[in-house]
Amino acid sequence: MGMMSEFKDFALKGNVVDMAVGIIVGAAFGKIVASLVADIIMPPIGLALGGVDFSDLAVVLQEAHGDIPAVTLNHGAFIMTIIDFLIVAFAMFMAIKAMNAAQKMREGEPEEAAPEAPPEPSAEEKLLVEIRDLLAKK
Repeated sequence: MGMMSEFKDFALKGNVVDMAVGIIVGAAFGKIVASLVADIIMPPIGLALGGVDFSDLAVVLQEAHGDIPAVTLNHGAFIMTIIDFLIVAFAMFMAIKAMNAAQKMREGEPEEAAPEAPPEPSAEEKLLVEIRDLLAKK
């Protein structure tokens, strides 16, 4: 089998195509979440905190000198990125949870299986419990 036909088989497998679609959709979803955080969630939070613009929150480590720009720690942008991550992580968790539930239903399993009763203790375990109880009484 030639290298080109091997590559074609690899590239056209369902998993690779599904992965490519997932990456593209994930990138678009990431942009939507970034806009949601920056344009919808953070402005009301900033307003509630006294008109704070999180995208401008920074600590200046070194002032700008001539052509050299200032050195800053942009903790506002970092907070927004953390919120982006939490939203994406929660959305992925919910999607995987839904996929797992659908998989269980397809396999004929109930979504939540009833817990099994613990096994009956063996005769040796019962004897050890009795010994422990007698020693505790002394």
